[in-house]
Amino acid sequence: MKPTETEKPRKMLKCRFAGLSAKRVITNPSVCLIYRQLCWVVAQKRLSKTKSALGSKTIFFGPSLEVTIKDKKCPWQRVELKAECNKGYVKVKQLGLNPTSVDSVVVGKGNEIKIKPGQQLHIVNQLYPYTVQFKEDPNGNHSSTKRPREPASEDRESQREAQTMKAAKQTEENSLSVSHGEPKAISENVGHWSQGLKTSMQDPKMQVYKDDKVVVIKDKYPKARHHWLVLPWQSIPSLKALCEEHCDLVKHMQRVGDQMIQQCPDSSSLRFRTGYHAIPSMSHVHLHVISQDFDSPCLKNKKHWNSFTTDYFIESHDVIQMLETDGKITVTEGTGELLKLPLRCHMCRKELPTIPALKEHLKSHFPR
Repeated sequence: MKPTETEKPRKMLKCRFAGLSAKRVITNPSVCLIYRQLCWVVAQKRLSKTKSALGSKTIFFGPSLEVTIKDKKCPWQRVELKAECNKGYVKVKQLGLNPTSVDSVVVGKGNEIKIKPGQQLHIVNQLYPYTVQFKEDPNGNHSSTKRPREPASEDRESQREAQTMKAAKQTEENSLSVSHGEPKAISENVGHWSQGLKTSMQDPKMQVYKDDKVVVIKDKYPKARHHWLVLPWQSIPSLKALCEEHCDLVKHMQRVGDQMIQQCPDSSSLRFRTGYHAIPSMSHVHLHVISQDFDSPCLKNKKHWNSFTTDYFIESHDVIQMLETDGKITVTEGTGELLKLPLRCHMCRKELPTIPALKEHLKSHFPR
């Protein structure tokens, strides 16, 4: 049909995504088929480079990577994952507004947390579960393996890493793979530092008490004069994995922790606390039983201190109450930021500038 005198022909415009001339230009990237196809190709190339590279690389997750994800609340570049292959964890950063979570803990827009083998990542709104799995590099390439720093300057995680790498020099480099769907049992390198508790709890030399439900070991890097870990024999990856059916087990762990305190020769002169880290560094749930003197050379930095003296440390009785009331453990959003708080004495609340100054100050509260 030819245009009438009053009807003007539409001007042909160039689509900024497809590069073609069209009467109607698509301005919304999410509905442009060409744009989505281009994004998919770019993402596949980026993912391929990440899988083949060693060290720290970044990949993006979104509907263009997984065609079964059609949630409009899950836009392109939804989550940023940075694989620290040499350290055994993946950094998760939420880029969008809608909540991304790790083991039900919401990351928060712009925030970054670590995910380890056994933990579950939900891309958006508790949907699209992913688990992280580390596999041996089929090429056996050792050339890019980074040498660990001296343990004297490392925190707890790095110390365990250094110990493991010295004991397993022939272990092949790890690469990152992400599997979609329900979490599956994965075969992990038992020598990796994040799995260190599973090894230690089986070592008779480390055990100080055991029964049919739990085992107690001394912390390899104690943060106080007395520091034990109570671990269940049952495989429970993290605090967030606890549910109502574990309530009796957690109560038993608390009773065993109380027994350890009663048997301690310093129980009359020192105060003790029993509890869990909100975001633990080690795989396998464990109860800390720790004296409050914090007199230990292994306590070296602000992260160590704040992990035991702020709300980052959840009292065992509070965990039991949450299980009885809600049937699950809830960790407040932004809990990880508590590790960055200033150094403050847990006895008199005085703020100290450095760890050495804090330790010197603690001597006035806990003389030898």
